[in-house]
Amino acid sequence: MSATPASLLPDDEPERLRSLRAHHVLPTLIEPVFDEFVALTAQVFSLPISLISVVEEDEVLYPVNYGMPGNARQPRVEALCATAIEKARAVVYHDLALETSASVPLEALHAAEGNELRFYAGALLRLPDQRPLGTLCIIDRRPRTFTADEQRVLDLLAALVSQAIALRLACLAQPLDGAAQWENTRAQLQEELRELTALVRYLFTRHGVQIPVPADLLTQVERRLSDLQRLLSEHQC
Repeated sequence: MSATPASLLPDDEPERLRSLRAHHVLPTLIEPVFDEFVALTAQVFSLPISLISVVEEDEVLYPVNYGMPGNARQPRVEALCATAIEKARAVVYHDLALETSASVPLEALHAAEGNELRFYAGALLRLPDQRPLGTLCIIDRRPRTFTADEQRVLDLLAALVSQAIALRLACLAQPLDGAAQWENTRAQLQEELRELTALVRYLFTRHGVQIPVPADLLTQVERRLSDLQRLLSEHQC
């Protein structure tokens, strides 16, 4: 029996957990390409922390971690990522010190305070059957605004991570050349992500870090992310 309060669980929680366990996503997420995703995500929003979370029955795992060493897991009731699963949508908390919503457990707010976290935004990651597995999230130790344009780019990054997860799972399910196909795609994707991270770093060096990120800079990033979507779509196993 789950130790997580029913108020934190989505209506389809039993089906979501069955899908999560059937897909075995953790071995996928140890691939270095996912480290490139969180490094890029942190760079795009000029934030110190970006994580990929996997929301299990009673705990949340962080198999991909940029900027928050030692944060491998925590109880689900303490994890802000779990609120995105419960709501079945992206969530944003601009200033956790001022958050009063009843949908955010006090345990999560206390954990955030203990870790000196003030801002959180998380976009859903999805399994191949579209059930939520966790989030791609960004975190700051200061309050922060977050525009609709920024949210759109975070959602696009999360969709790319979900697409990459699905592609790896599909490739490795092919007994003949699936592993080789995935390695070829992974290498291309990883190189593209590194180049985009370098571009973002250059743009911010040239124009300066601005919060929120200016729409014209986000447009350039979004254009490159669309190219990555096409790359993944063209490499179906």
